[in-house]
Amino acid sequence: MTGVPASAASGGAMAKPQHKPQYEALSGGAAGSVRRVSLWNIANILTMVRLLLVPGFVALMMWHGGHDPAWRSFAWAAFTVAMITDLFDGELARRYDLVTDFGKIADPIADKAIMGAALACLSVLGDLPWWVTGVILFRELGITALRFWVIRHGVIPASRGGKLKTLAQGVAVGMYVLALTGPLATLRWWVMAVAVVLTVATGLDYVRQAIVLRRAGRARERAARAAGTTGRGSGE
Repeated sequence: MTGVPASAASGGAMAKPQHKPQYEALSGGAAGSVRRVSLWNIANILTMVRLLLVPGFVALMMWHGGHDPAWRSFAWAAFTVAMITDLFDGELARRYDLVTDFGKIADPIADKAIMGAALACLSVLGDLPWWVTGVILFRELGITALRFWVIRHGVIPASRGGKLKTLAQGVAVGMYVLALTGPLATLRWWVMAVAVVLTVATGLDYVRQAIVLRRAGRARERAARAAGTTGRGSGE
């Protein structure tokens, strides 16, 4: 969960594949006509699978009171599949330019839904303090809102720290979903501590980037308005 819609990612920095992407021609059919990506592409399908896994994960997690090791293992498997689809739909979207409006909206929703469901279930069952769930969800939802706030001025790119945060969150939550005991139960506490620190640190960095981006965008707008006023004045 990086914060940039995976199905909306651009493939500009990577070499284009030789075979033809999944495109659907618009009416007109003439050479050079506008084309759009089919909604039913592999990246979007993986995103939908991740969305469908959320209620299944919650049911498995809470079955038989939520503390049955076997059902917790099934819940962990569903959570892991969801995390893997997040990695693959992003890579496929970048490699094949599978950009759709659905993907732009659904991908971040799917990311937040599976992580939020896992954190909420763990807190309801008493396995994870509510303040940890609150910090992580506040950061994730806040950064998503922040991206939309500055989107007219540019896009905040996913950072290396953000990717490490996503990895740490996934590993930590996955370890808490499993019914671990002994040294592994202690280890998962430290992994979650690292995830929380990365969550807060990268969140503050995104706020800094958003402020810088917004200031630069507003400065460009003021310069453009000033240039337009000067141009009109010189023509009179």
